[in-house]
Amino acid sequence: MQNESVIRRRDLLALIGTIAGSSAMYHAMTSLGFASESAYKGPLKLAGDVKGASVLILGAGLAGMTAALELRKAGYKVQILEFNSRAGGRNWSIRGGDSFTELGGFKQTCQFEQGLYLNPGPWRIPYHHRALLDYCRRLNVTLEPFIQLNHNAYLHATRAFEGKPQRFRSIKADFQGGVSELLAKVAQQGKLDETVSKEDQEILLQALRDWGALDRDYKYNANLRSADVRGYARDPGGGLMPDPLPSDPIPLQELLRSRMWRYVQSFAHYDFQTTMFQPVGGMDMIGKAFVREVGDLIRYNAKVTQIQQSSSGVTVSYVDTANSSAVQQATADWCICTIPLPILSQLPLDVGAPMKSAIDSLPYAASVKVGLQFKRRFWEEDDAIYGGISYTDLPIRNIGYPNYGFNRGGRGVLLGAYLYEGANSFEFTAMTPAERVASAVEFGSKIHPQYKSEFENGVAVAWHRVPFTLGCAGEWTEAGRAQHYRNLCQIDGRIALAGEHASRLPAWQEGAILSALDAITRLHERVVKT
Repeated sequence: MQNESVIRRRDLLALIGTIAGSSAMYHAMTSLGFASESAYKGPLKLAGDVKGASVLILGAGLAGMTAALELRKAGYKVQILEFNSRAGGRNWSIRGGDSFTELGGFKQTCQFEQGLYLNPGPWRIPYHHRALLDYCRRLNVTLEPFIQLNHNAYLHATRAFEGKPQRFRSIKADFQGGVSELLAKVAQQGKLDETVSKEDQEILLQALRDWGALDRDYKYNANLRSADVRGYARDPGGGLMPDPLPSDPIPLQELLRSRMWRYVQSFAHYDFQTTMFQPVGGMDMIGKAFVREVGDLIRYNAKVTQIQQSSSGVTVSYVDTANSSAVQQATADWCICTIPLPILSQLPLDVGAPMKSAIDSLPYAASVKVGLQFKRRFWEEDDAIYGGISYTDLPIRNIGYPNYGFNRGGRGVLLGAYLYEGANSFEFTAMTPAERVASAVEFGSKIHPQYKSEFENGVAVAWHRVPFTLGCAGEWTEAGRAQHYRNLCQIDGRIALAGEHASRLPAWQEGAILSALDAITRLHERVVKT
């Protein structure tokens, strides 16, 4: 049996790959449609005579309302059919007094204190999502920072460090320090002679010393230099207070076995790099801003039951959700359909085999979010965590701290669980809402012992049980996208699809908006040419 305390060359290479791997990870995510720079080039300009054409839009999420706003501005007659009694779709915030019922008949009524909320869908906006940011500016949606990376938040592994959570700053500093020390040894031993000059080796050693907080002997150990990065055992004070004391680094071998270094890399991913934003008051402030522009075009509580088309137009059958016995119809020259594909695949739909196959082929990811209200903001008062995210290998996956109302007394709401894909997501989806909340409290107490004494109430949203989506977001595979994506996005007769599923940015609001802009641009080209 090999000695586990020995770092082998391939282990070193794996570590270096972890640090440098965010670029490779980004390219891999891009190929699958999980990460990509926004293709937004500025406000849309639809020039030309639309000849009085009409467009029926199915769904008043961000894709549908973006299409409505731009098409009406260009002179089209526009109508929107929306399943819910509100607009926004997955752009949704839950506040005290709100009620919703999931599949299975489980009804929840949120009991959060006034001013507190949970975003069960999207909760952050990357700086490079230019279209969404532009619409926020044009529609006067006030933004504030979303703190993705908090160096004082926790990383937690059940089988490491006796189950005690560790500060992110300590894990990051110790990982960088350990790797830097190893690389410094390689450089000092002349193993880089074939590819690096002597002068460059000296520069590399200095860089490693700074990056890894190494001492003069290129060792990573407990001293005030490393404490300046990982934190102190006793913080610096004033006057005649005791001298600061450095904290003890975690040995690299132990850190490797904990596998906590995986979380360090996640913050380097393109989608999660600073700066990130959120709307002041909840993510649904964006949806509400769109409603101020196009709300008069929306017919709410309209459940689509059939979509038909001919060479001259589109006819959509629908029922009022409060009175499903009376079938009504809406007609238009063209149709922009943003209905999530798990629902659209169940409807009678007049499109060709390629588009129908694409609709039927795309599964939606399982996701669960749990919001928990506590009597006080103990994460700030006790643990000095202001915003950001703690990560864990427990089923809840992470804990999100509110990025508003800092340093004030009173109650607060945590994102007590955010499960995305994987067995745990399906396990939580199978639970009742009350069971999800109870589980989030139980698991969360492993990280914050204050949970059980401070908890008051909670809500839990499992997206596969949400009637208007039946899933969180389109889950493309590389093979699936190669076979079906273009067929999904092509205009079929007089019907075009839009939504995050019809984008290279699935699960992001930017993808929904860009898909709508692309669809209506191509539709408009057909209209003005006829």
